[in-house]
Amino acid sequence: QVQLVESGGGLVQAGGSLRLSCAASGRTFSRYAMGWFRQAPGKEREFIGTINLSGSSTYYADSVKGRFTISRDNAKNTVYLQMNSLKLEDTAVYYCAAARRTYYYPTYEPGPEAFGSWGQGTQVTVSS
Repeated sequence: QVQLVESGGGLVQAGGSLRLSCAASGRTFSRYAMGWFRQAPGKEREFIGTINLSGSSTYYADSVKGRFTISRDNAKNTVYLQMNSLKLEDTAVYYCAAARRTYYYPTYEPGPEAFGSWGQGTQVTVSS
């Protein structure tokens, strides 16, 4: 497994942009597909998107498609979430996660059970 630490959250106005980073420890980062989730107060953890091991393939939830972009840099052991055109309803704690086993690429809106390692989360607040 890998250890994950998110950063880059903060307060942003509606319509603005923010980029989150997720740094992974260990030498096996490139063997794991990665995902992003978010959780708003009183709601269940929501799938945002995934990226495969090489970064050549991504999959997004409809709610963020066209606004959010996931990328990764395996040389830096980091995965990114670029968020554009932010809306009030994007306010949540954002989590990155590593797939629960190596060489496994969850798609089609996988649930949290498809992922085995999680970061501590970073708060994103969108204001009007």
